[in-house]
Amino acid sequence: MRIVSNTSPILNLAIVGQLDLLRQQFGQIQIPPAVLDELKTDEERPGSQSIRAALTAGWIQVQPFSNQSLVQLLRQSLDGGEAAAIALALEQQADWILLDERDGRKVAKSLGLQVTGVLGVLLRAKESGDLPPLQPVLKDLIQNAGFRISSELLTKILQA
Repeated sequence: MRIVSNTSPILNLAIVGQLDLLRQQFGQIQIPPAVLDELKTDEERPGSQSIRAALTAGWIQVQPFSNQSLVQLLRQSLDGGEAAAIALALEQQADWILLDERDGRKVAKSLGLQVTGVLGVLLRAKESGDLPPLQPVLKDLIQNAGFRISSELLTKILQA
């Protein structure tokens, strides 16, 4: 399975100590160089240590891509990491792209990509028994990672 990720799913899960859920669910994750830059793994920030460990272990891999003109086009409405992740996912014919931001998800879906994000990963982990209580992780995401979620969606997810 080919999986490409943007910055926020990796960073948010790392901050709340749940980065390994990505490895458990997908095996290997590819990121474009722009996402590596945004992750700022050379700095000591929340989650940096686990991201560096995943890169060293090789289950998160930096993958260059060639379609720079697509990135430039996508950058008109998206940030650099999102644009590069979408371009890489298209080039790699990825099975999934991990994106959380609404605009990026909308663009990726319009280009025929299957999209999931932190919430989808957490729901799958709950269903598989890898993460029984969602509430503490969601609370940690909101309070410590600055994850934004509408109260309606939060209620819906907690009831799932």
